[in-house]
Amino acid sequence: MRLSERQSAGTCRRLWLTVAALILFSAGTVLAQQERGGQLAESLRADLSAAEGDAPVTIDGPPPPTAPEVISRDMQGRVTVRAVRLPEGLVIDGNLDEPAYARVPALTGFIQQEPNEGEAATEKTEAWIFFDDQNLYIASRNWDSHPERMVVSEMRRDNRGIGRNENFTVVLDTFYDRRNGFIFQTNPLGAILEGLITDERNNNTDWNTIWDVKTKRFDQGWTVEMVIPFKSLRYKSGRQQIWGINLRREIAWKNEEAFLSPIPASYSSRGYMKMSSAATLVGVEVPAALTNLEFKPYAISSVTNKNADPAFSNDLAGDIGFDGKYGITEGLTADFTVNTDFAQVEDDEAQVNLTRFSLFFPEKREFFLEGQGIFGFGGAGTRGFGGGGGLTPIMFFSRRIGLDSSIRGGGRVTGRAGKFTMGMLNIQTGGNLDDLDDPVRGTNFSVVRLRRDILRRSNIGIIGTSRSVGLDGTGSSQTFGADGNFSFFQNLNINTYYAETRNPGSSGRDASYRARMQNSGDRYGMTFEHLTVEQDFNPEIGFMRRDNFRRNFGQLRFSPRPRSIRAIRKFTFQGELNYITNASSGQLETRELDGQFQIEFESSNRFFFNVTDTFEFLPEEFEISDGVILPTGGYTFRETRATYFVGRQRKINGRFAAGTGSFFGGDRTWLRYGGRIEFSPQFAIEPNIQLNFVDLPQGSFTTRVVSARATYTLTPRSFVGALLQYSSSGDSISTNIRYRWEYEPGSDLFIVYSEGRATDFRGFPTLENRGFVVKFAKLLRF
Repeated sequence: MRLSERQSAGTCRRLWLTVAALILFSAGTVLAQQERGGQLAESLRADLSAAEGDAPVTIDGPPPPTAPEVISRDMQGRVTVRAVRLPEGLVIDGNLDEPAYARVPALTGFIQQEPNEGEAATEKTEAWIFFDDQNLYIASRNWDSHPERMVVSEMRRDNRGIGRNENFTVVLDTFYDRRNGFIFQTNPLGAILEGLITDERNNNTDWNTIWDVKTKRFDQGWTVEMVIPFKSLRYKSGRQQIWGINLRREIAWKNEEAFLSPIPASYSSRGYMKMSSAATLVGVEVPAALTNLEFKPYAISSVTNKNADPAFSNDLAGDIGFDGKYGITEGLTADFTVNTDFAQVEDDEAQVNLTRFSLFFPEKREFFLEGQGIFGFGGAGTRGFGGGGGLTPIMFFSRRIGLDSSIRGGGRVTGRAGKFTMGMLNIQTGGNLDDLDDPVRGTNFSVVRLRRDILRRSNIGIIGTSRSVGLDGTGSSQTFGADGNFSFFQNLNINTYYAETRNPGSSGRDASYRARMQNSGDRYGMTFEHLTVEQDFNPEIGFMRRDNFRRNFGQLRFSPRPRSIRAIRKFTFQGELNYITNASSGQLETRELDGQFQIEFESSNRFFFNVTDTFEFLPEEFEISDGVILPTGGYTFRETRATYFVGRQRKINGRFAAGTGSFFGGDRTWLRYGGRIEFSPQFAIEPNIQLNFVDLPQGSFTTRVVSARATYTLTPRSFVGALLQYSSSGDSISTNIRYRWEYEPGSDLFIVYSEGRATDFRGFPTLENRGFVVKFAKLLRF
């Protein structure tokens, strides 16, 4: 007897749950066997109770060094370092002239990750770790045989370009869970970047906290002095602390990376996130009692006008509000916001869309960014779509909140308690909750995320989201699911999830599930994935690029390092198959077969060459451009493309790319450049050009996106930036100019001017809107 669709869907779900359970059980069994083996016999085994700090912690490394020594290493390459208490704090000026630097031995012996894994660093680095009653201090003296060659070009706060300069990076695993941490990074210009590392996989550099750093150059290198208040960190209870720590030195002009505690080359640029290989830090004593309360009130004044107004008049407005933060425990933090404003946020960058699927624009609002990693679910990223996991639904995407109406207030609790990581959020947006005719009804958004650490480097978790008013304006919407992330050996990772949604009018086919296995070795790599999104699955506080599909994905990689070619560090040969069918009918919708050849040069430049064969089925007519409509049917086409990345050591750097091939029964050629033109370490222009020349049987068209971001950095905490964009798809020009001055750590002044103009090239672009905003925020810390 043939099953009904609902019965069939139920059978598939039960089968999937059985398979997922077997995967989880097998993962646990393999890792448990690994931990019982002699290789990890001395590793961290402490089973902390829910009340943090109740159980003793076993050091994952050699015994602590005995004073006056500050570092010990064992035969396995593991490292334990000792922090030294100072009777008085350091003067943070970058000079390294206090008596403590002569009295306390330096941490030395940095080990290369690149280019020669396991060998001693080619340039000497000396580092010190101190503390007093209120602060942690980390300093370094970075020797360089050719300081005139140092790559020093970025001073903007939190800019990823800092990591492409000469830089010194500190990562702290303050819960000693060997998987999460804080990152603090600087370069010879004293640039400031901090972030949160989650599960050794993600780094949220949009997280900000209070700390300071000063750097100095001398004739044989440069020096660093950092101060990090204990109030700016979260850690376990108890005065005596054991943390994880690693120090990284990047010598950009040599394209060399070296760590205090060695990191495998297979982790490439993500090596600093491998907390399980970090050193152990002992000797730190935190304050016995620490009040952790912050208020950040703001005041804002704005002038706006719109061309839609017949009088073209200026609208004056002003407002106040505040954000707050309270440390519930050493590991849990409550954040709250009242009358939240995001006027200082920069405009989204224009994108070209030649597909029938949604574009992704990342979150930029600070309140939502700080806890972003905690709310991640199922391996989905929030920075865009690419590689094997690009189509994975995002269960909680904060851009769903507050873009159509103002945020009246809300709060969240995030952090750790024992082996648990948790995040809870509740936000209320503007409008009338009870008025069903209000086009912008008040809506409540709630999210709960809970993860528990298991085994050595793995976790399982659940998520639940609720929206009081659905996107269609009727009823409420809920999403709930469970996921598991497992790390085996050194490079093998498995993640899996199962989730369902509850929305008005759902027919019951409302589940999504995924299993992904990835081995990311330095020489060999592979990825296999299955992902299903059923017809009615719709996380309304989330994001999906595509719906109602079933995806199978496979990727194989071979990356040899040729020793006989001095200019080349690594070759990569990679092939992947992406096979997507309709989840309801089984109809093949997308098939992509891609082959890639890559050269990584010793200079840090990279070259890519790709050939992609694609089949795409259009289930309905698709208007790809104004007046150009593609009919229903299947299309097969092939594209060849080449990309060249120029390293940051060049004044003109970035990505140059071009591609050509058949496209939906016609042809397409495209050109792109995105990079940076450096005039000085303070001033640079970042152009972005995207051109598509499309010739189809139904018509021809050209798309153009041209933008340029100009930035002048006065100090590491003050800059002026301007973003000018033109998009042919919207026939529009937009301008956004921002001045930011962090006049005290955590306290800001923003001055923002924005303008939008419509253009049809028949005259001067017509003004559509204009705004001028001044925002002042003051951090009060108790």
